Amino acid sequence: MILAGEASGDIYGANLVLAIKRLSSDITFFGIGGPEMEKVGVRIMYQLSAMAVVGMTEVIPRMRYIFRALRELKTLLTVSHPDLVILIDYPGFNLNLAKKAHSLGIPVLYYIPPQVWAWWERRVRKIAQRVDRVAVILPFEKEFYRRYGLRVAYVGHPLLDISLPKRGKKGIKERLGIGCERGPILGLLPGSRTEEVLRHMPIMIGAAEIISHYFPRLYCILPLASTVREDVVKPYLQKATVDIKIARSDTKELLKIADLALVASGTATLEAAIMETPMVITYKVSPLTYIIVRFLAKVSNIGLVNLVAGKTIVPELIQNKATAHELAVEGLAILKNDRLRADMKKGLRLVKEQLGQGGASNNAAHIACEMMGL
Repeated sequence: MILAGEASGDIYGANLVLAIKRLSSDITFFGIGGPEMEKVGVRIMYQLSAMAVVGMTEVIPRMRYIFRALRELKTLLTVSHPDLVILIDYPGFNLNLAKKAHSLGIPVLYYIPPQVWAWWERRVRKIAQRVDRVAVILPFEKEFYRRYGLRVAYVGHPLLDISLPKRGKKGIKERLGIGCERGPILGLLPGSRTEEVLRHMPIMIGAAEIISHYFPRLYCILPLASTVREDVVKPYLQKATVDIKIARSDTKELLKIADLALVASGTATLEAAIMETPMVITYKVSPLTYIIVRFLAKVSNIGLVNLVAGKTIVPELIQNKATAHELAVEGLAILKNDRLRADMKKGLRLVKEQLGQGGASNNAAHIACEMMGL
């Protein structure tokens, strides 16, 4: 059983499945995922697009669906008794299911565990009680989990397993129909969950409109996650005074040609770092969720880029500071200042180096097969 609750987990899960099948081709998979995991043969019991949600209050509208999925998957654990359960992030759901698996004597591998070192550290005790092995993807996570007695391995970051764009910037622009007279190019990455998109699209479009006053030839690209329907964003685009192209292409391709990206905090910030794309990080949640997170938070930054760097190399605009005006101010500062842009690119290169040399999927696959006695 393999369980992923968001778009990035779907991609990482698919790559892990392929790596495991290379080691043992007769293994079958079922669980929660999306189109990428389905493509590689995982029998999807519940689509992650209906499960993906962030925040405490934001989960309420989907509680009935999520609880039904949890109940049925627990039954499947009892009936089918799989040889291994693989969890990918999504802690609230996955740790609940891990408790059931543990009670049945089914080994549990947590690939990409939750960022409990950043907030809600008490949750690591649940992981220690319910999970047999942990495969972490950030270098500093290994020591953190080891302190709690977990059997942990640092496998590298799976983003580095995903091939980099083969086309040059000119070829990518030609394929997208972007003429040489357009520019600069602004990437808008509002998140992979519908709730994130609804919160971030208005401020990102507002920022783009302000930036366009200073750069009239501004070209905006919106790489839409597989978990977000186009009809969610189209009402915003129709009201916008700037042209915004929706693209389902490889996000890294779009980041490669972007001069600046406005990015919702999450995995996309690391994708931008790998492509050395200057960015501004933003994030908004419901007021109640924000209060709770502020109370539980153990770190001063929320952007993965800054957390890996160990310092602020990219501006973060969170909650009340996440406005169109503030985003535009930070974005314009980057676009107008060559030195600032160069320094940021240098910092992003260092982050990329700290993520390792790739091979995360293969490393995690070996652990999974070992746990299954293969």
